[in-house]
Amino acid sequence: MKTKINALIVVEGKTDIDFLSSFIDSDFYSVNGSSVCKKDYNFINNYLSRGNVIVLTDPDFPGIQIRNKINEHCKGVLNSFVRKEVSIKHNKVGVAESTKEEILSALKNAQKFDELNKGNVTSYDLFELGLSGNDDAFKKRKYISEYFHLGFTNSKTFLKRLNMLNISKEEILEVIKNVE
Repeated sequence: MKTKINALIVVEGKTDIDFLSSFIDSDFYSVNGSSVCKKDYNFINNYLSRGNVIVLTDPDFPGIQIRNKINEHCKGVLNSFVRKEVSIKHNKVGVAESTKEEILSALKNAQKFDELNKGNVTSYDLFELGLSGNDDAFKKRKYISEYFHLGFTNSKTFLKRLNMLNISKEEILEVIKNVE
């Protein structure tokens, strides 16, 4: 039985749709790789006026670029992230190479990054918490990113997403206790 998701799921290509539609009942839209254009933004914005849109792109540089373009032109989309280490097959990285469990978890934990939210975490806080500027920062940021479903990013984007979701320093401190 397929999992029903009441949203438009935006992906990069046809292979993603083929894989997802094998176990998910939803509307799908492909931006045909990194060639996202005005037609795509218009379609996504039109759908947003009627329902939810979830962006699910590959965990690689082109996927990040596509996601950023869509978030810039289509305010209010939800973002789902698959972990790179779970989304590799035959030397390819992507949604179609991921597992069903990883996809369903990512969709269940979709996040809306609201630029109007102004959290209070600062660059200094990241440094103080060991999330930037030291040898363990990468591992800690990765753990925090997975916990809050932020997608893995550099320090600057990590900070921006924490604040867009109004995640507090105290919440981060609580989660950081579990990093080995």
